Amino acid sequence: MINIVSKGVEKLRQYGKLVMFSHTIFSLSFAVVSMVLASKGIPDIKTVFFILVCFLGARTGANAINRVIDAEIDARNPRTKGRQIPRGEVKKGEVVAFTAVCFLIMLYGAYRLNIICLLLSPVALVLLTGYSYTKRFTFLCHFILGVTCACAPVGAWLAVRGSLSLLPLFLGAANTLWVAGFDIIYGCQDYDFDRENELHSVAVQFGVKNALRIAALLHTVTLICLIAAGILAPELGIVYFIGIALIAALFVTEYRMVSPENLVNVNIASYSVNQLVSIVFLVFGLADAFL
Repeated sequence: MINIVSKGVEKLRQYGKLVMFSHTIFSLSFAVVSMVLASKGIPDIKTVFFILVCFLGARTGANAINRVIDAEIDARNPRTKGRQIPRGEVKKGEVVAFTAVCFLIMLYGAYRLNIICLLLSPVALVLLTGYSYTKRFTFLCHFILGVTCACAPVGAWLAVRGSLSLLPLFLGAANTLWVAGFDIIYGCQDYDFDRENELHSVAVQFGVKNALRIAALLHTVTLICLIAAGILAPELGIVYFIGIALIAALFVTEYRMVSPENLVNVNIASYSVNQLVSIVFLVFGLADAFL
């Protein structure tokens, strides 16, 4: 019995690493803030629950299928060859089945929310699955990832209101450009591998130096979109804008940590710093909405 439990715990640990569960915060903060602003407070428990169901099902399934689609590439890349599928810790078939369950959970959540969410869920599924193929043919893959992540705040707003306005579109644009920016930074470390294997990225297309400049520009526009969202939302005020100032400071810190000549801190700059960005946005956004 103890052995069975131990194996089960180990399998859960492997799947947690496989789908990068610790990175859930990246778009969850935008979804939660969007949900609260759309409802002008906390919506009913059912809506909150099924928004979270949709989010977790979509995000977990997307990361799982990404690992399946990229398994052969990961096996060739020295940086990623230690991932679970290349190492044989989990089987592709298992992960495909796991992905199917996650996406079915997402679809059920959309069904329980409203007809708009259900009708748009196939679009989300195409983005969630199709993103993984995009680096094979376009350097715009970072932006497609951003758009996919932006389904979270836009979808949360639709779940509450059933219609869109400028505010969720600015939140979605901020989410898109923010994710695209730090994904461009993250992709710089694979510059040589991607060139050798004919994979596409902003770094491969324009060089690492210009890629970092483009990422910085995207994060500057991200701040503009967040400011616009704050102006449009009557619930948001000084506390929210203090949070945006802190996010700007984190962006500055991020770009001081990396350079074309030194990419040692890419993981910290692209992931750790931006996890803090997400937390700051969530905390200051909610604090202002409820004060």
